[in-house]
Amino acid sequence: MSDDTKALLRKLRDICGRRHVLIDANKTRPFATGYRCGGGSVAAVVRPGTLIEQWRVLQACVAGGAIVIMQGANTGLTGGSTPNGDYDRPVIVVNTMRIAAIHLIHGGAQVVCLPGATLHALERKLRPLGREPHSVIGSSCIGASVFGGICNNSGGALIQRGPAYTELALFARLNGRRQLELVNHLGITLNGDAEDILQCVEDGRLPEDAIQTGNRAASDRRYGEHVRQIDEPSPARFNADSTRLFEASGSAGKIAVFAVRLDTFKSETRTATFYIGTNAASELTRLRRHILATFPSLPIAAEYIHKDAFDVAEVYGKDMFLAIQYLGTDRLPRLFALKNWIDRTARRIPYAPTFLSDRILQRLSHLFPAHLPARIKQYRRRFAHHLILKVSEDAIATTRSYLADIFPSDTGDVFECSADESQKAFLHRFAVAGAAVRYRAIHTDDVEDIVALDVALRRNDPDWFENLPEPLRKPIISSLYYGHFFCHVFHQDYIVAKGHDAVVLEEHMLELLDARGAEYPAEHNVGHLYRAKPALAAHYRALDPCNAFNPGIGKTSKSAHWHSAKL
Repeated sequence: MSDDTKALLRKLRDICGRRHVLIDANKTRPFATGYRCGGGSVAAVVRPGTLIEQWRVLQACVAGGAIVIMQGANTGLTGGSTPNGDYDRPVIVVNTMRIAAIHLIHGGAQVVCLPGATLHALERKLRPLGREPHSVIGSSCIGASVFGGICNNSGGALIQRGPAYTELALFARLNGRRQLELVNHLGITLNGDAEDILQCVEDGRLPEDAIQTGNRAASDRRYGEHVRQIDEPSPARFNADSTRLFEASGSAGKIAVFAVRLDTFKSETRTATFYIGTNAASELTRLRRHILATFPSLPIAAEYIHKDAFDVAEVYGKDMFLAIQYLGTDRLPRLFALKNWIDRTARRIPYAPTFLSDRILQRLSHLFPAHLPARIKQYRRRFAHHLILKVSEDAIATTRSYLADIFPSDTGDVFECSADESQKAFLHRFAVAGAAVRYRAIHTDDVEDIVALDVALRRNDPDWFENLPEPLRKPIISSLYYGHFFCHVFHQDYIVAKGHDAVVLEEHMLELLDARGAEYPAEHNVGHLYRAKPALAAHYRALDPCNAFNPGIGKTSKSAHWHSAKL
């Protein structure tokens, strides 16, 4: 470690306190390793406790010539908030989860969230008001931060709301002269210098007469009509869509965000859930097109699960299902903290098995009885394709009537879920997202790796279900297909058998997707797995001309000032 880096670490300790500047490899590993993939070495992990501390940390890192990787909950699936490989400068990970305040404005119709605010904390804050955030449980990871969704244009399961998006944010950027600037685009008049502004936002001193309405959006208000355009030869949503890249939105850590202003949404008081099974993919195609084209209001969600994903999740997602059912989402962050502690401790014990916490949880899950409702299990035995369709009160009668006209058919059927069946159907869909990771942890001797693709198909693509050629099927133990069906966003997880090259397999998969006119990634962002397409790479370069924040994201240049970069 150089003398300059040692001096920087001393400065960071002065700002945040020794306890919150981690340099021991065993302590930094959870922050320097991605949830599903990625990881690398860091000079330190810094955990500021206030917005002013965050600002001063950034100033110190800029003065010390260090790379800054901003990090929230580190629940991303493509390694985008962790280091990856080698860098030409020391790397400082700035984890912001200690700064978690949420401020209501306009009576809760909007919120101002600070960097460590989680979706679940926001749900709890809004629930007494009868309102919801953009995203709710049902897509990828427990404990995800609000900022993670915005900075990665995450999509989620809710059809009406589209990708997470805002044009209203408070952030710091490093300009081309290597000067750190605080940019206030919250649409809230705040006076004073940078630290005065940050203190006002942290304290929630946001008077109504200082809040402007203006023309800037705090959510993607166009998506409802956009997704209805079923004959368009382009995907509904994907991360490189230039129309949804705006400052913090889609920034992927190329700026340091301090606050975002977001719309909230009225909670549905009465809903109905329909469970549809079929052996003909074309049957779901016709259903999707009819509902999007003709129904007066969009469904709330339409979540797809293929039978193979259903089976793997039933076994390897059971503990997650049960944890949410019996502990609730509020207690899950503590469970994950315990899980991480077990794994950190196990690494210090010679001959301790890898993924010890996963092995313990998997064993415990076998002690519980079958957890899925009888009718859902019956449909699994009968059908290959499963669709969970949830609609709001004003669409219940229309949906019942339409489904009664087309089912039962020669290839499919439907039933209307009870409240318990609805909850468990969506919990099972949620559990699918982590099932491949658990399978890999338990079967390390058999599994080489996972190829995890996040795909947006054309809105007019009738052949949405993939049929792989035999040479590509051969090295795959299991293909897990699931996703947000009406948005035509699919997650495709391939569990690759030992001895096969997962990277080569992925390259062949992407060639097939290119031929189909698909876009990828759809909602998990490029991270260090995908190459950023030109619009996205240009967005990164415009935000960070010095390439000091999260360099190398999307397989772009890691060098200072983008030397050797190719857009």
